[in-house]
Amino acid sequence: MTDTATRPPAAPADSGAPAGAATDPRAAWEAWHAERERALTAPHGWLTPVALLWLRAQRRLLPGLPGLWSADDDGAHLLAVDDDALTDADGPVRGERTWHVPEDGSLVVARHLPAGRDPLAAPDEVEVVVELVRRTGRYGLRLRDPQAATRGRFTGVPTFPYDESWVLDAPVRWYDAPQQVVVGAAQPGLVHDATVVGEVDVERGGTVRTLRLVEAPGTDGVALLFSDEADDVAGWRVLHTARTADGATTLRLDLNRTLNLPYAFTDFGTCPSPVLGNHLPFAVEAGERTPTGTRTERRTA
Repeated sequence: MTDTATRPPAAPADSGAPAGAATDPRAAWEAWHAERERALTAPHGWLTPVALLWLRAQRRLLPGLPGLWSADDDGAHLLAVDDDALTDADGPVRGERTWHVPEDGSLVVARHLPAGRDPLAAPDEVEVVVELVRRTGRYGLRLRDPQAATRGRFTGVPTFPYDESWVLDAPVRWYDAPQQVVVGAAQPGLVHDATVVGEVDVERGGTVRTLRLVEAPGTDGVALLFSDEADDVAGWRVLHTARTADGATTLRLDLNRTLNLPYAFTDFGTCPSPVLGNHLPFAVEAGERTPTGTRTERRTA
């Protein structure tokens, strides 16, 4: 569930994609976009976070969450009693628990049923998931509620019309040795470590800019995080693409598949920002636009 990886899954063969989608770029893009929207509406997907609660050294109750929670150098800790009604995959969560999560990682550690919800309903549609995250050395809990208003009012992700002119075969240079850099984040006070693996030249209307490519955690590909001058887009977006074979001098960039990161849908995303300098001085009128009606009222502690 980490928000440093945002690539939507490929549409399955039986997803109802129109005939010819495999050879028609526009139809393939439409099928891909439909799958992207379907994935966003998952019961505990990126439309469902309702809180980001940072843990402290002292045990304490947290808003909207049973149990006593804390964190220190030894990990994140919970003290739970039967009345807290917390569960995990093995059943009720009782007593003391400790978890360890690597930097930029996340782990679902518990679920609970808020008061007033039907205990006989499908669990994924009524239970709040407790996701433990670690960012900039701090442990926090992100609560994902399938009944979040953002999920209920979601009507889709607006996009620019598909435009073949935004499918680029861009000159690429892969680094012999990856470079480690620190980038900012969507949440104030947080940073991320990024691994820069190469650079690519993006050209439009005679203007060329060199942008840096970073590893995409959990995939074999690379990510291009960038900002641009288009109206009605998030502060920065991301394009995932396959890494070329050794010796290749160009990289296919289909900017029609540029995505919003989770922070564009929720106040509780901790997404990394682009590498310094990854800004295009022209409008990339391709890919996803700013989502509407999806931001949540900030709830932190």
